[in-house]
Amino acid sequence: MAEKEFMTYKGKPMVRCGDTIYYGDTADKYIVMLKINSTVTVDGNEVPDKVTVQLMLSDQEIKKSDRIIKKSEKTGLYNAMDVGCIWLERALKSE
Repeated sequence: MAEKEFMTYKGKPMVRCGDTIYYGDTADKYIVMLKINSTVTVDGNEVPDKVTVQLMLSDQEIKKSDRIIKKSEKTGLYNAMDVGCIWLERALKSE
C-alpha cells in the first residue's frame, strides 16, 4: 500500500481538517495545532485573521486538555505558523 503524501513546511508535514491545521510528525513527541478562529476578505479571497496556536504532546492516550504545553492567539496565518514552528523546533531539541 502506498504512503500518503502530505504538504510540508520546513520539512514537517501539515494536514488541514476544516479550520484546523496540524503541523509536525505524529511520531514525534510534540505537534502544533493551529485553529483558524476568524477570516477576513482580501481581494475577494478569505484569508485567516485570528489563529490560535497550541504546542501539544502528540500522545493520544493523554486527555486533550492535558496535552497542551503552550497556547497563544496570533493575527494572520503566517505569524501563527512562525510561532508554532519555533515552539516545535525548541520542544523537539529539548527532548
